[in-house]
Amino acid sequence: MDTLFFDSDNLDLTEEFLSRAYARMRIGSDDPRAGRMRVTRTALPSVTVDELALDFEMRYCVTPLGRICLCLVHDGTIEDHRVDGVQDSFGPGDLVSLAPPDLPCSGRICKARYTITMLEPDLLSRVAAGAPGRRPEPVRLTDHRPHSPAAARHLRRTIGYLRDHLLADPDLAVQPLIASTAAQHLAAGVLAAFPNTALTEPTATDRNDAHPVTLRHALAYIDDHADEPITVADIAEAAHVTVRALQYAFRRHLDTTPLAHLRRVRLSHAHADLLAATPLDGTTVTDVAARWGFFHPGRFAALYRAAYGCPPHRTLAE
Repeated sequence: MDTLFFDSDNLDLTEEFLSRAYARMRIGSDDPRAGRMRVTRTALPSVTVDELALDFEMRYCVTPLGRICLCLVHDGTIEDHRVDGVQDSFGPGDLVSLAPPDLPCSGRICKARYTITMLEPDLLSRVAAGAPGRRPEPVRLTDHRPHSPAAARHLRRTIGYLRDHLLADPDLAVQPLIASTAAQHLAAGVLAAFPNTALTEPTATDRNDAHPVTLRHALAYIDDHADEPITVADIAEAAHVTVRALQYAFRRHLDTTPLAHLRRVRLSHAHADLLAATPLDGTTVTDVAARWGFFHPGRFAALYRAAYGCPPHRTLAE
C-alpha cells in the first residue's frame, strides 16, 4: 500500500503536485493570498483513495485523467464543473463521476473538503461481462450521477469502508487476495450505482454455452486457483465462455453465482486453516480471514457462522 501526503499554500507547488498526482492541469485563484491545500492518499495497485481539503476558491482545468474518478463532497462546493458541454455543481453528500477517462474537465472548488476515489477503467470491464479469449470491451459510465439515492448510499459506504478499515491497516491491504477482492468489490459497486454500457443479460449464445461442461471447467479452475487473486473474467476465460454464460450456468445448475461459489471455497480453506491452527501458535481469525480474501471481519464471521454453526474464534480455540 502506498501513502502520499501534500500540504502547501504555494499555488505553483500545488499545481505541480496535482499535475503529478492526477493529470496535467492548470489552476488559478482570484485571491492573491490563496490559501492551503492538503492531500492524503492511500492506494492499492488499481485503486487510490485521496482526502483533499482546500481552504480557498480555486479554478481548475484538467486534461483527461485516464481513470474512473469519483468525487464525494463532505464540505463546501464544487461549482461550474464542465465536461463535454455539460455543467453541474456539487455540494455536501454528493457522489459523482467527475469525467470520463478520455475527456477533460474544468470548474471551481470553493473551500471544500472531499474524497477522490480513482480506479482503472479496465477494472470495470473485467468485473462486467466480457468475451473469452480477448480483452473485455471497455465499459463506460453513461451519467455522472448515480441512478438512485440508495445506490449512491451503498457506494459511499463501500468507499468509506475501503478508506477507513482496509487502507488504514497496511498489513491487511498488502495481502494480494484482500487487495483483489476489495478492488473488485469497489468496481461492482460503481457498476451498480452508475448507469453504464455493460451488458449483463445472457444472449442466446450465452444460454447455449451454459451447459454442465462449462460448469465443470469453471469449478475445477476455482478449486485450483482459490488462493490467487482471480476475477469472474478469469474464470469465464478458463471455461471458454463469456461472463454472462458463466453466470447463467451457475444460476441454472447451482442456483448461485461464480463469485459466491469462490467465496464458499475460500471459506472452506479458511475453516481448514482454523482447524489446523491454535491461538498458541500466534494464528488469529483476522490473519486467516485475510489470507483467504475476507477483508471485512464482521462479514467473515457471519459467513463462517452460517456455514459451520459457530463463530470462527471458537474453531480456532478448539
